[in-house]
Amino acid sequence: MKKTIYVFNDGELKRKDNTLFFETEAGKKYIPVEDTKEIVIFGEVTLNKRFLEFITQKEIILHFLNNYGYYIGSYYPREHLNSGYMILRQAEHYGDEGKRLVLAKCFVRGAAANMLEVLRYYVNRGKELQNRVESISNLMDKIEDSKNVEELMAIEGNIRDHYYQSFNAIIGKAEFTFQGRNRRPPQDRINALISYGNTMAYITVLSEIYKTHLDPRIGYLHTTNFRRFTLNLDVAEIFKPILVDRVIFTMLARNMLRSTHFESKANGILMNEKGRRIFVEEWENKLRTTIKHRQLGREVSYRRLIRMELYKLEKHLMGEKEFEPFTSRW
Repeated sequence: MKKTIYVFNDGELKRKDNTLFFETEAGKKYIPVEDTKEIVIFGEVTLNKRFLEFITQKEIILHFLNNYGYYIGSYYPREHLNSGYMILRQAEHYGDEGKRLVLAKCFVRGAAANMLEVLRYYVNRGKELQNRVESISNLMDKIEDSKNVEELMAIEGNIRDHYYQSFNAIIGKAEFTFQGRNRRPPQDRINALISYGNTMAYITVLSEIYKTHLDPRIGYLHTTNFRRFTLNLDVAEIFKPILVDRVIFTMLARNMLRSTHFESKANGILMNEKGRRIFVEEWENKLRTTIKHRQLGREVSYRRLIRMELYKLEKHLMGEKEFEPFTSRW
């Protein structure tokens, strides 16, 4: 299975013949081209056109994040699987308000269902969260009644508010108190973790979209515009509760992250490099984790589940089978 390479240090990415390497003052580190699917760059890295030509040929994506962990952008090689037919189907389902709303509801319903699964997991372990479960369940009943995407987004926002209000009960650590969602810059350690984790989810889904016929610029819940990819944001909504949030809860429960892994920067609180490295390692472990797939009857990794979700979306767009979002079961 191809891997994700994370570059935290400053240096230069280079090509030599049919190999890639990362050069720093300390020396060279070779990158196994045939085993690499994407490179995530945090440090100050230089590269040239020769390098870009080679990774385009090898279909390797570059994602750039700054030292604060904010997403800057991606080098998305020439789409080798893009299909004019699929782009037309995507555009049709976005341009038709009814068809767009059907898909937008699917993403919200999937996200809310997985939030509930996370909360029920902790209810079964003695956490007092039943009121939050009931509130989210009641709000979910309103999803299908939404008349437009704006109304749907408001319901999704209310669901997420109730969900976030459960975090302190789940985490139970004074040094990781959560006062509610804020961003750019995050004002506490939990917000720093959520922002960082969500970014990892967005770039992971974007990399999986590259392996399909879908165009990442056409989303349904998030408005398609001139500025960014949106389909990856839509699909990531389904997986953030069971991937990002569970990774956060697991790391804090195991004391893998402490207050010393955070620092005050840019008028906010951000993870330092050591904290980011710990998070990334646990993130990759989570993506490799397998679960028994109910329909397939075999073990499937979480990364593979993301790709399967995209294939399901393709079938919906082609009119073969209605999209049903993945819901976790522990």
